[in-house]
Amino acid sequence: MNSAIKITGMLLALLFLSPLLEGLLRKFKALVHSRIGPPLLQPYWDTLKLLGKDNVRSVHSMLGPLPAYLSLAAVLLAGLLVPVGGSSAFAGGDMILFLYMIGFASVCVMLAGMDSGSPYAFLGIAREMMTSLTVEPVLFIALITAALKTHSFRFSDMAFYQQSSGTSLSMIISGIALLLGIQAQLSKLPFDIPEAEGELMGGPFIEISGPTFALYRWGFIIKQLIFSLILVQIFFPWTFGLSGPWAVLAQAAKILVVVLLVGLVDVVNPRLRIDQAIVYYFGVILTALVGLVFALVGA
Repeated sequence: MNSAIKITGMLLALLFLSPLLEGLLRKFKALVHSRIGPPLLQPYWDTLKLLGKDNVRSVHSMLGPLPAYLSLAAVLLAGLLVPVGGSSAFAGGDMILFLYMIGFASVCVMLAGMDSGSPYAFLGIAREMMTSLTVEPVLFIALITAALKTHSFRFSDMAFYQQSSGTSLSMIISGIALLLGIQAQLSKLPFDIPEAEGELMGGPFIEISGPTFALYRWGFIIKQLIFSLILVQIFFPWTFGLSGPWAVLAQAAKILVVVLLVGLVDVVNPRLRIDQAIVYYFGVILTALVGLVFALVGA
């Protein structure tokens, strides 16, 4: 019964708090641009508006909205594995299942692009595949480093170990690598190469609108919260000596800092060329590998 309540609570938090985080991010980006920006609740209205529209998709589509539902379900299941307050809502999985779900969500995006039959979508898929192959190893290496330190693949064990033993050099380096890779995981500037509105007009999503597009966008917004939670709960679990509600507020503030850092990079950088992005990705992979080596020698 308790597990069902925790899973339901986590699902509601992922679905309905993530747009608020996106609203704060949009406000921050507008502030950097010296604009007033959209209302804080605008992501909610955007999602509701898209959900209320007719489904628009290519006449060549055979899969329909199925990849969108599967993608959102995979992201939500991945979110249930992330620890909050030291334990995960769904205790039946570990980092292997998490990596599989995040990878599966990316595959669903590629399927949607291929299903549309648009040449722009195919170019977007090629770039999405390149991004996945170069960025997801960063996530894998960072989590393997945490698993080595804790001798467990479970996120809740990783969070408990970090909170009880304190952080280490290897975890700090891995956390920095993961932070540097989040930008590309979320397809934000300067790494929004798969969508590239100016060149590919949305890439995999060029032929998609209405509720199906809303599900994809919602999934991306939820991933933003998930990756922030992983960073805060596993790699930087510092509570600054606070306890109770103050510790919760400290964790929320750290999540906000992560999101604002992602927003700051997004707003002050133009899109990188593909070759520049690949060089950056390999630099981040190298950083993650340094963290792994430190973990292997016990640092």
